[in-house]
Amino acid sequence: MNDPRTNTPTVGVVILTMGDREKELQALLDSVAAQEGDPTQVVVLGQGVTLPPLPDGVAAVELPMNLGIPEGRNAGVRWLRKHGGVDIVLVLDDDGLLPQTDTLRLVREAFTTNPRLGIVGFRIADEEGVSQRRHVPRLGGADPLRSGRVTTFLGGAHAIRMNVIDEVGDFPAQFFYAHEETDFAWRALDADWDIDYRADLVLTHPRTPASRHAVYYRNTARNRVWLAKRHLPAILVPVYLASWATYTLAQRPPLAGLKAWWAGFFEGMRTACPPRRPMRWRTVWRMTRLGRPPVI
Repeated sequence: MNDPRTNTPTVGVVILTMGDREKELQALLDSVAAQEGDPTQVVVLGQGVTLPPLPDGVAAVELPMNLGIPEGRNAGVRWLRKHGGVDIVLVLDDDGLLPQTDTLRLVREAFTTNPRLGIVGFRIADEEGVSQRRHVPRLGGADPLRSGRVTTFLGGAHAIRMNVIDEVGDFPAQFFYAHEETDFAWRALDADWDIDYRADLVLTHPRTPASRHAVYYRNTARNRVWLAKRHLPAILVPVYLASWATYTLAQRPPLAGLKAWWAGFFEGMRTACPPRRPMRWRTVWRMTRLGRPPVI
């Protein structure tokens, strides 16, 4: 609920951890505590691990196993709802850091200014302040320092209005890892919510390749297929999948990665990830006008 003293939205922070980044997690929590304004409710969820001692006021939730990134976020949202509720959920990677102390204030102001703003994506930058192309939610990773309206957001640092989750539902737990943000973003766009990329909201994060995750190639392909089958008008499904297959081949992944990618692709083709709720053609047109039609 809005803070009655200021009529500004309240923010809760969700952090997932596998328990192997204790020093980085502490640094992130320190950067959250240093934010301007009233203290923020923070919950750290251990994915099948015992959490280290946490600062006073930070909630610790130990999940029985690694439920995957999307279901871990869902668990964090459920915890925030149960313990008083907030208006905005801010999700941060456990090895990230908020280098500025006005970040949460800017997040509150963004959602206050635009009542149809559903999601805000941060700029992810390395220790030298450089953003990788894959961390910019535009085709080609164009100009990471330019803020604007976009069609998706980054999982490492983003804020979502609770009303959006109420309307479009949780992150897709079945995805486990990869493209769960795009799945959520497409549903939010189809419900007429706005998504903004804010270059002035920064999370510093070590420069690491996405392929460091063992399931990267398989899940990337499988979840792309599920994404198309769940949300695209039927005529666009083969176009979308063909464009991503072409793009993947052009990147020349290692042979083992390519085999895993194709295994995931065919797994996605033969398995279901319900429900199927194709987006409206007006949403397709809206995404096209924003520079990213849902076939690329």
